Order: sequence, then structure tokens, then C-alpha cells
Amino acid sequence: MDESSEPQLPARQLPTHQLPDYVLKELAEAREILEHRGIADRLTEMLGAPITASIKMLPDSAEKAIYGAVDKSLSLALDFAVNTLGDKDPVAPKPRLFSHKLMAGLSGAAGGAFGGATIAAELPFSTVLILRSVADIARSLGEDLTDMESRLACLEVFALDPGHSPGKSSNVEDDTEIGYLAVRLAMGRQIHEASQHVVKHGLTNKAAPPLVQFISTIGKRFGVVVSEKLAAQAIPVIGAVGGALINTYFIDHYQNLARAHFTIRRLEREHGAALIQAAYRSLPRK
Repeated sequence: MDESSEPQLPARQLPTHQLPDYVLKELAEAREILEHRGIADRLTEMLGAPITASIKMLPDSAEKAIYGAVDKSLSLALDFAVNTLGDKDPVAPKPRLFSHKLMAGLSGAAGGAFGGATIAAELPFSTVLILRSVADIARSLGEDLTDMESRLACLEVFALDPGHSPGKSSNVEDDTEIGYLAVRLAMGRQIHEASQHVVKHGLTNKAAPPLVQFISTIGKRFGVVVSEKLAAQAIPVIGAVGGALINTYFIDHYQNLARAHFTIRRLEREHGAALIQAAYRSLPRK
């Protein structure tokens, strides 16, 4: 069901004070991940220098290459989400997060050794690897991936980097809204319409408006994150070891976002979306 279509009462009319303390603790922990420390902050901390300076060093041709690779990667990820994620046992095994990080590190080592020229080959692999990891986390938190909207919610994670607030995104116009919930609201109808299209028509026409809009919204936000990652890998002293570490940070970042995102979705199923979202908004800001 489209989350944005659920009736919403004003927060003051909802009994958020009746939620158990452990629920509020889970919400607070999830919001800390979803509203703070985007990948640029993590990479800046690791490298000891602002990533923004490195981005300015990228050649003008890099942006076209990055967004071309992002489009290709998300198209491949959509195929994977639609055709593969629902095939496994809905009773989730323990997420294979470490093995996914190891594979991401090996992929990043190639990117660090050979530079931005590898992005067209490396990014699709990394993106699908992250998606597999996100799907494992989703299953472990109770998502039924036989449901198409749940599968597309795995792709939604690529749009959730908190370093890119709604005010910086052309897809979300309300700067007063909390970032994560604004993205959820903006993408809720897109996910619903894209899932309905896929259920009826499959992926025979990826140029169909519901699919184009859904992937475009994710791509604009994911592309900025990929630019930051590539800028870090392009620093001459990074090399293969640094590239591996950056890619490990990259997948770890999206694993954390997925864990927070699907924790909130689980709480919404248990207590109601309106109540959980009101409680999320009412949590004290740091």
C-alpha cells in the first residue's frame, strides 16, 4: 500500500507517549543514522580533508561518466530487485554483511589502483552487491520480499544518504520537513506506481513513466554520493588499499541506512505508520 496515502493525524493528536521506551530508543538510533553523517562526512573523517575540495578537482567529463554509470547501475539493480529478490526463502538467514564488505573492498581496490576509468565496470557490481546486502537486512527485519513494493523499498535505500537534505534535492521541495520522512513521502507514490506497473507489465518497457521517474529520483541523489566516493578514490595517494577501504565504507554506509530504514518500517507495521512517524518527528534533535 502507498504509505503516503494513509490518513495522517496531526502529531499532537497521536498518543506517541504510549509507545514503549524500547521503541523510542530504536527510533532515536535509526534517526541518528538517517539524519546525520552522510558518506561525505565519513570519507572526510577517514581522509582528514574535506571531500568537497576533491570534488572540485574532478574533470568536467567526470560528471557525465558518473551519471551514465549510475543510470546503468540502477537499471541493473532494478532488474535484480524485480527478478531475484523475491525468489529466496522469506525466513531470512543471517545477513552476509561481512562477505559483502569483503567483496566490495576487493572491487574498490581495483578502482583505487586504476582510478575513475573503472567506474563504468566497478559501480554496477558494487551497486548490486549493496542491494543484495540491503535485501538480506530487509528480510532479517521482517520484510516480505515476495511483495514488489518491499523489493523496491530496497532500491529506495540508495536515495537515503543524509548528507543530501531535502533542500538540496529537486525532488523534495519542503525544506521544513525532516529529511528521511521527506524522502519517504516524495518516493511513496513513485514506489507504489512503479510496483503496480511491474506487477502488470514486468520490465518489458523500462522507458515507462513510472519506472523512469522512480529510477531518476534515486539516481539524482545516488549520483551525488557516487561523485563523493569517486572524488575520494581519485586522490593520487589513495591507491588500491585506500580504494578498498573507501568501498568498504561505501557498503557499510548503505548497510547502516538499510538497517535504520527497515527498522522504522518494521515499527510502522507493528504500531502504525502515522504513530511511528509522529514519534520520529517529536524526538528531541541533537
